[in-house]
Amino acid sequence: MFWELNEIALLLGLLAGYLLVLELSFRLGRARAARGDAGAREHIGSLQGSMLGLLALLLGFTFAMAVSRFDTRKALVLEEANAIGTTLLRASLLPEPAQQEVPLQLAAYVDARLAFYAAGVDPARLAAANASAARLERQLWHLGSAAAQADVRSVAVGLFIQSLNEVIDVREKRRVALDNHVPEPVIHLLLASSCVALALVAYGCGLSRRRRFVSNATFALLLALVLTTILDIDRPRRGLIQVSQDSLVRLKASLPPLP
Repeated sequence: MFWELNEIALLLGLLAGYLLVLELSFRLGRARAARGDAGAREHIGSLQGSMLGLLALLLGFTFAMAVSRFDTRKALVLEEANAIGTTLLRASLLPEPAQQEVPLQLAAYVDARLAFYAAGVDPARLAAANASAARLERQLWHLGSAAAQADVRSVAVGLFIQSLNEVIDVREKRRVALDNHVPEPVIHLLLASSCVALALVAYGCGLSRRRRFVSNATFALLLALVLTTILDIDRPRRGLIQVSQDSLVRLKASLPPLP
């Protein structure tokens, strides 16, 4: 559910929910303040500290999970660019016609890989880019197989096939990494914990009959911003924080232009 919302809607929705929790909890605390139970105030204060500590732990843990996945996706872009570049270099050792055809096929392959990432969450564009990449992989493999059959003892052909196999493997690695999100139950737990922490803070304010709206609203805004940032980092196909494709773009510039 969270991955389908844009950043502004997500931020505003979280903030509105947090402010509602603050207001309801404050009113409940103010209604209970008439009892004048000093023990209740002390107990709520202890719960506030414990809950805020737990929330800090969950935020740090979840943020680390999202950043780890982001770094993996970023590293795989470089790995894919290096694998394609190595395949291009080794293609110069192949006999004709593979020596001329492989660079053109690789140029089209890089275009297909960039199109796959640029497709975002559009199913039709994603399917088309995937189909194009798979077709080009089969054509490249056919060229390598033909060269191997022509000279089964060729070291150069063996190195080319090895690097081409790495290109194919990295494509699947990137596809899996793009779909590898922070588990949604973790996000639900973080959301519930933040609501409980805010509720306890506002409830304590209600017991003391002091709203402290500015400080509480600022805390709610910061929580909403942090949670939105975590979800944005964890959504590689949309959002403000994107994995750079510069390695593939630079590689494309070194490949021959397509006819």
